[in-house]
Parts: sequence; structure tokens; C-alpha cells
Amino acid sequence: MPKVLITGAAGFMGSHVADKCLELGFEVHGIDDLSGGFSENVPRGIRFSEMSILDQEAISRLFSENKFDYVFHLAAYAAEGLSHFIRRFNYSNNLIGSVNLINASVKHGVKRFIFTSSIAVYGSAQVPMTEETKPAPEDPYGIAKYAVEMDLESAHNLFGLEYVIFRPHNVYGERQNIADNFRNVIGIFMRQISQGMPVTVFGDGLQTRAFTYIDDVSHVIARAAEHKGVCGEVFNIGADEPRTVLDAARLIAQAFGAELKIEWCQARHEVINAYASHSKIREFFGESKPISLEEGLAKMANWFKRASKRAPVKYRGIELWEKLPGTWRPVVE
Repeated sequence: MPKVLITGAAGFMGSHVADKCLELGFEVHGIDDLSGGFSENVPRGIRFSEMSILDQEAISRLFSENKFDYVFHLAAYAAEGLSHFIRRFNYSNNLIGSVNLINASVKHGVKRFIFTSSIAVYGSAQVPMTEETKPAPEDPYGIAKYAVEMDLESAHNLFGLEYVIFRPHNVYGERQNIADNFRNVIGIFMRQISQGMPVTVFGDGLQTRAFTYIDDVSHVIARAAEHKGVCGEVFNIGADEPRTVLDAARLIAQAFGAELKIEWCQARHEVINAYASHSKIREFFGESKPISLEEGLAKMANWFKRASKRAPVKYRGIELWEKLPGTWRPVVE
């Protein structure tokens, strides 16, 4: 039975990938520092440890005590807009922590390292973004993700570490952290609408994103461990149809049977149009019928209504206050 490690296993994407790995018959070990995930997300049937990927000694012990065949690295602080103002925190968590895992994987003979990157690596590239598009990230989050991609290529060239890279985008669904003020626009809108508040829309709301339901990506990522012919490959993964932020807000209000109210906020520095081509992943992994945005939002809304409600917490640790959007200032310290 293959033994796998999943980082971020108490988080949104990590817990879903853990589910799929269990279905594939893997022995699953999960770690998470619970800074953005929750223990109730951890699937039954996996061995779980509360641990930070920044704790190099703990990571080294973990790999020494377990001969992992595959590593799925999903732990990250994925706040693209906020990453401009928490640069040291961003690079520590999203780059240095990743290097700790890559080093351990090389030292302990991991067969394959599966990394969840982001289409943030493309920046404002021409859409639809393809894997041949030259990355040009515009925020520290995207820069860190792309740096890890390059480090994996370097580790493969020198040490032979096999890797597969996925670049998902705008993934939403059950178990998403709905108490985060800076990540997961779908969760933020659901929380605001459920409380009768206006949704906060930056700029004109016509930014386009291909919002992606979690089940459409988690099973493919899990299969990458033993899928043939994918080593060293990079794959965009997600929904095909771009929709505006306003479209998403209207559909969420509809799912809650609520009137949509909007608080218009000053535009922030972000990529306006972000969606990708997925012809390559279909070529390697086959066709699959995606869940529509309407259906996916209805599923998430039903879960949201039953989920434990957590009050949003203030973010502590802003490093640069210059040009921080005014709407964020009340929720940071």
C-alpha cells in the first residue's frame, strides 16, 4: 500500500485530496499547523499531526519515521492581494516551507512530489492562459509559487526527484474557510449575504474568474501520484467558463434566497481577467464533466447553512501599511 503525505490536510483543498487518496487505497498521513484549517476537516482514516512546514526539525523527523512514497504539497497562505503587505510571511510560508519539504523528499527517496501551484504565476497574461504562457507573476504569492516550481525542476535535474505541478484557480466548495477576510471570495460573499450585509466588490465587479468546484480538481490531483507519463509536467486545472465577480455574487444571493446588496470599493491591484486553457490536462487525464457554477454554489450554500459559524478574525502581522486598501484596515492589526 503506497504511503503518502499531504500537507494542509486540515485545510480546504488538502482535506479533499486526502479523501480521494483514501479512495485510491493509499495510506495517508496528513499535517497542518491549523492556522487556516480546522481539525474537523481532517478525514477519518488518515494519520494526522499538527505541524508546521516551517519546523525543519519536525519535518525531518516525520520523513525519517515514515518512508513516504508520494508527497502532496497543498499547505499555503493563498492571499494574493494581501501578499503585497505580508511579504516576509508570504515567502516564509509559501517558499521556505516548500523548500523544507523538497529537501526532505530528496533525502528520503520520495518517488514523486505533487505540488499545488496557482495560475497566479501567469500574472496578467493573455487569456486563456496556457501552460506554454511564460509566467510573469505580479504579486508575492504568485512569485513564491513560481519559485517553488523552478526549485522542483532544479531538484529533479540534480537529484532526480520526480514532480507534477498543478495550477488550479478560484476553487470553492465545502470546508472552505468562511471566516477569512482576505481569501476565498465565494466564502466571503456567502458570509456577507447570509448576515444580510452588502457584498464588498472591488472596482466594477467585471473581473473574470473561472470559479472551480472542488470535486473537479481533487480527484485529478490525487491520481497524479501513480499516473503514468506526467512526471515533470505542469497542468492548468479548473473550470473552463469565465464568469464575472458580479455573476458569482448574484448566484450566491439566489442560492440564499436573498436580495443582493453591494458595497462598491476602490479597485485594488489585481489581475483583471484570469482563466486558463485545460486542453493539456484532458490529453493526459481524460475528459470529465465539470460541475456548473450554479450547481456548485448551491452545494456549497447547503453546506454553509449547516457549517459551524466562526467569527472572522483580524489578521495580525501586516508588514507594510502603505497603500493597504482602506476596506481592509478594520480587519487587520
